[in-house]
Amino acid sequence: MNKSLTINYQEFDSPDELSKADRSLMEHAIAATGNAYAPYSSFHVGAALLLGNGEIVTGSNQENIAYPSGLCAERTAMFAASAQYSGARFEALAVVGRNSDGQLCEASPCGACRQVMIEYEGRQGSPMRIICYLDGGRIRVVEGATNLLPFGFNF
Repeated sequence: MNKSLTINYQEFDSPDELSKADRSLMEHAIAATGNAYAPYSSFHVGAALLLGNGEIVTGSNQENIAYPSGLCAERTAMFAASAQYSGARFEALAVVGRNSDGQLCEASPCGACRQVMIEYEGRQGSPMRIICYLDGGRIRVVEGATNLLPFGFNF
């Protein structure tokens, strides 16, 4: 039996095409790259998570010499939000990278982050919007983590 998947997403040529709220979230993610601890990869990632209560929680990647003991920006933001605002709905997550030259660059959640997103979406009973900065200043918006990880674990 053959089956196929369709992944729904939007792409924008620039952050200026985003809604004011999504642009603000991306700006918070860009600022969060400045808090990254990335002495080994020199790849700084920032994430900003918009909660249903209007709060924005940021995270940045935190590397450790005892790889893989570090943590991605996305999970840093989600875990901090869950710890600080227990039960708050995750509305949207913006992610951006900054390369070793200090230039903004493409960043997309890794598999572990995607799986964590799927579990939070399951807990809250609704998807979150994932907004990723792409090379050249383009933006990709995906509705729900299952569009990023279609065969994620279910509970």
